[in-house]
Amino acid sequence: MAGSREVRNKIKSVKNTQKITRAMEMVAASKMRKAQDRMKKARPYGEKIRNVAAHMSLANTEYRHPFLIDRDSVKRVGIIVVTSDKGLCGGLNTNVLRRALKEMKSWEADKEEFEVCCIGNKGLGFMGRVGAKVISQVVALGDTPDMEKLIGAVKVVLDGYTEDRFDRVFIFYNRFINTMKQEPVMEQLLPLTDERIKGDTEAGDGQSGNTAWDYIYEPEAKPVIDDIMVRYVEALIYQAVTENMSSEQSARMVAMKAASDNAGTVIDELTLIYNKSRQAAITKELSEIVAGAAAV
Repeated sequence: MAGSREVRNKIKSVKNTQKITRAMEMVAASKMRKAQDRMKKARPYGEKIRNVAAHMSLANTEYRHPFLIDRDSVKRVGIIVVTSDKGLCGGLNTNVLRRALKEMKSWEADKEEFEVCCIGNKGLGFMGRVGAKVISQVVALGDTPDMEKLIGAVKVVLDGYTEDRFDRVFIFYNRFINTMKQEPVMEQLLPLTDERIKGDTEAGDGQSGNTAWDYIYEPEAKPVIDDIMVRYVEALIYQAVTENMSSEQSARMVAMKAASDNAGTVIDELTLIYNKSRQAAITKELSEIVAGAAAV
C-alpha cells in the first residue's frame, strides 16, 4: 500500500486538475451560449439565400450558373473539412474525420481523385498524417468565425469547380443538435442537388417543389446570378462553421464536466486509501506500545 505522504500528494494533484476542468467547463458553457446565438442569427440569412438560389435554379433563365449544372461523371472531388483548432472536446473531431476518411477510401476504391480544404487545425493535422492532398487551409479562427478569413481558402475549391478541376464538392462538419448531441454530416455543396432545391422551395414559400419564381434582373441575369450563387455558397460554409463551433463548445463543456466528475471519484477513492493507510499506521504504533508495556 502506498505511503500516506504519497497518497496525500496524489489527492492534492487531482484536486488541482479538478479546479482546471471546472474552470474550463464554465468557460465552455459561456462560449457555447455565444456560439449558439451566432448560429441562430446566421440561419435566417442562410435559409433566405438558399431559397433564392433554389428558385433561380428552377426558373427558365437564359443563363445557368456552373454551380447549378450537374456533371455526367465524377472523376475528381473537392472536400471541405471543418474541425476545431483545439482539442479537449471529446470525440467531436474524431467522429467527423472518421466519416471523411470513410468517404475518401470509397472514392479511392472508385479511382476518384480528391483534394482537401481544411478549416481547423485538427483536420489539417489529420489530413497531413493520412497523406491527403491539402490545397488550402484556415486555422486559428478564434471563437468568432470571420468570413474574410474563410473565403480565401474556400475560393480555391470554388474556382476548381468552376474550372472543371472538380466534378463534386462536399463539406464535412458537425451539426449541432442539442447540448448533448452533435452529428457528423457530409453534405454536397456543389452542384446544387434536386433534393435541396425542392426542400428549400417548399420550406421557403409552401409551394410545390415543381413551382418556382423568376426574377427581374438589373442590369442583366449573368452578373446577378453569379453574385447570388457565390453568396449562397458562402452562407452554406459560414453556417457549417458556426454549427461546428457550437458543437465544439458543447462537446468541450460535457467533456470537462465528465472530467470533473471523474476527478471527484478518484479523490474519494484516494481519500479512502489514505484513511486506511493512516489507520494501519496508528494500529501498528498502538500494537508496538502495548507490546513494549507488556514486556516491561
